Parts: sequence; structure tokens; C-alpha cells
Amino acid sequence: MEVRRATVADLGDMARGMKVVADEGRWIATQPSATVAGLEERFGGYFEAGHVFFVLEDEGGIVGALGVHPAGPAGVLALGMWILPAHRGRGGGRLLIEAALAERPPDVHKIELEVFDDNAAAVGLYESTGFEREGLRRNHYRREDGSLRSALIMARLFGDAA
Repeated sequence: MEVRRATVADLGDMARGMKVVADEGRWIATQPSATVAGLEERFGGYFEAGHVFFVLEDEGGIVGALGVHPAGPAGVLALGMWILPAHRGRGGGRLLIEAALAERPPDVHKIELEVFDDNAAAVGLYESTGFEREGLRRNHYRREDGSLRSALIMARLFGDAA
């Protein structure tokens, strides 16, 4: 598996992969009703706004992606990630995170993320790469099926913020 910076040419593959994960209805906030066309358009807007994406490739295809974008406060980025089911647990998530951390701009003092609190594998990965639990958004996300999901707020601090 290899990680590289995503390009606009990757938008379709990124959208199709994220749709697979969204359809699982379990791991990411994107709902199953999202369409590939809608996701591709959303990613295109993110690229135009200067957001940075990395893709995980295996055997010539995109099997995962990670994006970082401004979270609002100066010096803070938000991270989101997905990996196709057959490629989970093989180290790809760590490769994506390491790539994003290696290219962290020097003025970024914090990278934050949210992860569903029952996603033990992802929480463990984030903790093993230096992210710490900051809080819990209890019953914060209403899913299309009416259920409510809680999300851990996690972050990694850098420089004088650490």
C-alpha cells in the first residue's frame, strides 16, 4: 500500500470509495443517502478551497482517503478519513495519518477529529498516533434511521500547544 497526495483526477474514485463506506452506515458521519455525484461535487469544492487530501492506493486502486481542512480557529485543522472494508486493519490508516502529519504546515498547532465512540479500532489508531481524547458529543448525530450516535472529540497538539 502506498500513500500520495490526491489530485482532482482522483475525485471520482474518492467519491465512489466514500460511498461504499457511507453505505455501511456505521463508520463515518456521511449518510447512506449521499450520492457519488454529490460526494464528487463536495470534494471538488474542497479542492477549490485548498483542502488537502491523501489517498491510499493498493494494486493500482484507491482504497482509502484522508482529508485535512481548516477547522475555524487559526492554526487548527480537522481530519477525516475512510478506508474500504477489505483493506482495514492492514496499516493503511496509519500510513495516511503519518503522511498528513509529515505535511502539517508549521503554523498548525492542533489537528482535531471526531470518531464514533464505538469505533474501537479507529480510536486505538488515533491514540497510537498521538491523538488524545478531548471530549464526547453525546447522542449528537441523528442518523437517517432515527438513531443517535455519540462521537469522541480527539486532537493532537504540536509545538507550544503541546
